[in-house]
Amino acid sequence: MSSLITRVAGPLRRLRQHDESDFDYRLIAPMILGAMLNPINSSIIAVSLVPIGIAFGAPPAETTWLVSSLYLATSIGQPVVGKLVDSFGPRRLFLIGTALVGIAGVMGLFAPNLGVLIAARVVLGLGTCAGYPTSMYLIRSEGRRTGRDSPQIVLTILSMATQTVLAIGPTLGGVLMSAGGWRATFAVNIPLSVAALILGVLRIPKHTALQEEHQHRRPPRIDLTGIGLFAAMIIALMLFLIDISSRLWYLPVIAILAGGGFALRELRTGDPFIDLRVLRGNAPLMASYLRALLAATVSYAMIYGFTQWLEDGRGLTPTISGIVLLPLFVAGIAAAAVVGRRKEIRGKLVVAAVALLIACVLILFVRSDAPIWVLMVITGVAGVNNGLTSLANQNAVYYQAEPERIAASAGLLRTFSYLGSMAASAGQGALLRPTASTPAMHQLAIFMLIFAGLFLIMSLADRSLSRVTTAS
Repeated sequence: MSSLITRVAGPLRRLRQHDESDFDYRLIAPMILGAMLNPINSSIIAVSLVPIGIAFGAPPAETTWLVSSLYLATSIGQPVVGKLVDSFGPRRLFLIGTALVGIAGVMGLFAPNLGVLIAARVVLGLGTCAGYPTSMYLIRSEGRRTGRDSPQIVLTILSMATQTVLAIGPTLGGVLMSAGGWRATFAVNIPLSVAALILGVLRIPKHTALQEEHQHRRPPRIDLTGIGLFAAMIIALMLFLIDISSRLWYLPVIAILAGGGFALRELRTGDPFIDLRVLRGNAPLMASYLRALLAATVSYAMIYGFTQWLEDGRGLTPTISGIVLLPLFVAGIAAAAVVGRRKEIRGKLVVAAVALLIACVLILFVRSDAPIWVLMVITGVAGVNNGLTSLANQNAVYYQAEPERIAASAGLLRTFSYLGSMAASAGQGALLRPTASTPAMHQLAIFMLIFAGLFLIMSLADRSLSRVTTAS
């Protein structure tokens, strides 16, 4: 454990040793705290779904909206807020977003019914959209300011932080539930919001190097039509994935029509919300987005589907289930710390995909009386992916995206990850019925294997990854 702490602390020490002309390490704290708000709230709810359902007399089909509502809000909000950060700078958007996180925490703390609780998750999803695009924007802006682009250490720290809290979320959720019940998993956002607001006010500059570069450009127009069509496409698609059924045939039709309208709008307008012309000519960036979707499908199926099986099929308490998922945290942060300073991206993705394949195969043979240590081995193997995939895709997007669109591009990376989460939810909804029994979990493992295999194939086939360097 001491060697692990040393690996994590090393990058921070090196940042502090830089002189004033290098990266401003004072930005690290608000960047990390802002970026972690979304992943921690994505996973902390995992062990709370069953107790919340009991408290409000709601079946799993209704409590699953506590997960889906946050992803719906975030999938739409991430690129929207990213576009606003690119256009108006990070400070205001960061402060508005983190204030919404605190409001959502209060709503969840006093929610009288499930409807209000779902509304709190929507507000939470929108509020957490600013953190990650702001962080990527600040890293790119600091490279412009210093003229010495050294993002490898900083990107590693950011990835380690976000993936750590994503993995440790269920464990933290179990601890909070033991201390204060499921409402504590919402209330924790109140002090987090206050801390982020204070750090944002004190440390995020009012004007950045990228803002100064673009200050002579005309004020950007907000493409409300494009945003509306994008939102309609995402909402219709995700609602269908949440509950795939022939009676909902109209949802994919709406998604296709809205998507077509969105594409036409963005290709014809002079100031698009998402410049599809740029994406169309940037195949490596699109490949990074697709890999993020595939990997996220498996990861979220593990976090939610496997956790549900731990409680239903294996009969563990929420607290013990959280402890079983703890190796996700240890393996993820260790993997990122070990390889974080290495430049290559492709190798990280291949190792991550192989780790996912191994974890899925192990789940295929797990039994309802499997020892705790076996279950922890499985989550530990899967945790290698958590540490490597986020770091590799984040580094790839940092270099593949245009500097003036870095925040929006980072937001889209998260959107594709949440599309993966919705695919995972669809798989869980179809396969873990009526309960998360062991045979049902085996079926879900086959579903996960397919996506992990596609992830590996895409990583091996993408030759452009070998050409990504640390040149900005």
